[in-house]
Amino acid sequence: MSEHRRKPPQPQGGGRAAARRAAQQSSGRRAAEPRSATGSGSAPHGEERPYGGRAEARRAAQRGSGRRRGADPDAGGGGHGGGRRAAGGRGRGGGDGRPVKKRFIDYPRAGKDGFRRWVPSWRLVTGTFLFFFAMLVGAVGIGLWLVEVPNAQAASKVEKNVYYWASGKQMVVSGGGEYNRQIVPLSEIPKGMQNAVISAENASFDDDNGVDPMGIARAVVNMAKGGATQSGSTITQQFVKNTYLDQSQTVTRKVKELFISIKVGATMDKEDILAGYLNTAFYGRGAYGCQAAARAYYDTDCKDLTPSQSAFLAATLNGPNLYDPAGGYGAAASKTANTKRAKLRWEWILKREAEVGRMSKAESEELIAADFPTPREPKVATNKEGQIGYLTDLADNYIIANSKITKSMLDKGGYQIHTTFDQNKMNQLETAVKKVTKESIDPKRRPQYDKYVQFGGASVEPKTGKIVAIYGGKNALEHYTNNADYTGVQVGSTFKPFVLAAAMTNGVRDKDGPRDQPDSERTVVSPKSIYNGDNKLTLRDYNGTVWHDKDGKEWHQRNDGDEDRGKINLRTAMQFSVNTPFIQLGMDVGTDKVRDAAIAAGLNKDQLASITPTFSLGTSAPSAIRLAGAYATFAASGKQASPYSVDTVEHKGVEVYNHKDDYELTTAFDPNVADNVTDVLKNVVEKGTGTSAQIGRPAAGKTGTTDENKSAWFSGYTPQLSTAIGMWRVNDKAKNQKFLSMRGVGTGRPEASIHGASYPAEIWADYMRQAMKGKKIENFPKPEPIGKEIFGDGASPTAPPTTTAPSETPSETPSETPSETPSSETPSNSPSPTDTCDPLEIGCNGGNSNNGGNNNGGNGNNGGNGNGGGTSTPSTEPPGSDNGGWFGGGG
Repeated sequence: MSEHRRKPPQPQGGGRAAARRAAQQSSGRRAAEPRSATGSGSAPHGEERPYGGRAEARRAAQRGSGRRRGADPDAGGGGHGGGRRAAGGRGRGGGDGRPVKKRFIDYPRAGKDGFRRWVPSWRLVTGTFLFFFAMLVGAVGIGLWLVEVPNAQAASKVEKNVYYWASGKQMVVSGGGEYNRQIVPLSEIPKGMQNAVISAENASFDDDNGVDPMGIARAVVNMAKGGATQSGSTITQQFVKNTYLDQSQTVTRKVKELFISIKVGATMDKEDILAGYLNTAFYGRGAYGCQAAARAYYDTDCKDLTPSQSAFLAATLNGPNLYDPAGGYGAAASKTANTKRAKLRWEWILKREAEVGRMSKAESEELIAADFPTPREPKVATNKEGQIGYLTDLADNYIIANSKITKSMLDKGGYQIHTTFDQNKMNQLETAVKKVTKESIDPKRRPQYDKYVQFGGASVEPKTGKIVAIYGGKNALEHYTNNADYTGVQVGSTFKPFVLAAAMTNGVRDKDGPRDQPDSERTVVSPKSIYNGDNKLTLRDYNGTVWHDKDGKEWHQRNDGDEDRGKINLRTAMQFSVNTPFIQLGMDVGTDKVRDAAIAAGLNKDQLASITPTFSLGTSAPSAIRLAGAYATFAASGKQASPYSVDTVEHKGVEVYNHKDDYELTTAFDPNVADNVTDVLKNVVEKGTGTSAQIGRPAAGKTGTTDENKSAWFSGYTPQLSTAIGMWRVNDKAKNQKFLSMRGVGTGRPEASIHGASYPAEIWADYMRQAMKGKKIENFPKPEPIGKEIFGDGASPTAPPTTTAPSETPSETPSETPSETPSSETPSNSPSPTDTCDPLEIGCNGGNSNNGGNNNGGNGNNGGNGNGGGTSTPSTEPPGSDNGGWFGGGG
């Protein structure tokens, strides 16, 4: 082996780096064993291997072929054929001759001169694209992972409650938050509506994944061309925005919308998304959801929309302010401009439905050729003015009292409430009250008399208990107390029929019976039983002893007008509303029995006064609804049903309450007892204090007036309908409310005081004529004789009866009879056995009283908080005060 091969290469210059390497080698460090070009440990004998191996040789060859050359290796280098580049040489090497490390991103590009240094290579372009694409995918993935579908906003869930008249027509939309929304299932949204919205808003709805990039691009291009506006958002995106997000137009909200839409599109059924959108979208006129929109524009339910109407409603989604034919806000939203836009959009949607295959071309052309489905004029859907507020409150209170639905549940909305209220009868009752008020009550000119006059009334259907009409006051938004519901107003002599019913049911106690068993012997009373009708008669207990109050004082009952009536039968005493016979009859029967009869008829126990002798004269204060319901029991021959105001309640299409489940018709009185009471009350209307209530068909009723004229009533009925009307004076805005006397109230009347025979009876008659117009004339059942003709205290059979008329006319002077009596409503003349002339009947003039016929009666009660659902207003004066007070009711 040649010796020079063992000797390491000597530095041939090369600067400090070469010197450093030489120093290292001379310090005893063994040089690396050179390798041959073939990779073996040694080169062929006699051949010097180039330092650095094949890579170095390759680089050297590259430098030699066009690159700038370094110093000549013979000038200071050692070895043959090329060692390292000389020090100070230029190229890719560093100052020490070693190659520079490549950059990860070669930009600007090394080794390129001029502008080529700034032109990215295809590797750089491809890598950059792949990098950003990976970043985008990663960001979307992280976003989808981090973003959760939030809970639906409370506002998107809140709905209105919809109230319906008895006819099924919508009455009002009320309660349940700020927005007029009623959510309905997709099954109640017609296909025509679904197709119109999908075609106009998102034709690819069935196939997209919640977002549609191509749709967004198409919308942008279409708008740039000036074509018809198409939404860039999918139905899913709009549903997400309405349900989960606010309506702000920020980038953050839009990004959230995209992420949530993708998740919703992947997890929810298309049917649920479509139903959610159709139920939350804003259609204008305050309507959120297609059900509210159908009512607002066409006064119909969503399920009954036609394809043409559906196309118009879909058009409003493009901007209700500019597409409502009734006009909108701003100069650009005039009626003319809006109508033109709406028609064009409507026509485009119908064509679009055919274009995307959701309607046949023939049907589309046929609908376009037909008239544009012009919506009705706008109407405020949440109007609670007038009587509507009283009706909705009454219905709400009834529901809360008679079902598992709580007030908080009602407040959340979403209920469809079908009431018993008859729209026509409601209008007729309100008109009757307004007529009297306009003609006779003038608080501006006569404030000392006519100010604070109020009316209340209710109409109940016998046998069913349906409350068909009420009058709650002038305006529910101004006068908050529902005057048809409990107000603490005493009813006076309208209570006397319950005393008579108790006497004919239980009988009077035997004066001579055992003292320890007062109920052992009783005698059922007949309407012909005779009592003393004189004024200020001394009140006696059932056993004949003088009655004393808690202070040991005797009681001397007054008659209205302080009139002496002498011996008088109960029929005549009811006819002229004489007090003394009925307060004594109540003592003879027992005021506890009178109370039981009133409750059985349908009065609320909580609205009855404390038991005193004057209890029989009407110191109690039942509501108009309860009083009408109790009189309906007599109209129904003793059958009683609680008055109620709600038939059914539905929530999201599911029935949650049905009155039929609670309905119960009970027997309050023997039919003959009830029919005899009706016969006596029929005589009141025909010949007594209630002649101003004659309506040209059989009617029965009773007037009622309390002491000092603080209230006046008329309650009466036909076989088909029972109605009670009350009148009183009270400042309902006063901190301490007090009933005021009605003496002097009203213009154009000769009397100085108000009785049940005046304004209340007039209102009753005006209303009942209209309410019964066109209805079949029905006669009351013919009663059979009942009980014995007893003689009450002070009216022994040996005393001569009074057969002459009283010296004074009744204090309740009847107004003139109705001016109109339709010939078609003339009742038949079937005499009643109890309607013939009685020897003791004042003013008896013989003849018949048109009594026979059938009974179409019924019954009622009030339900809810005692009155079909009203809350109770505490009585402003306690029972037994001078408001009817101890003197009781007059006529």
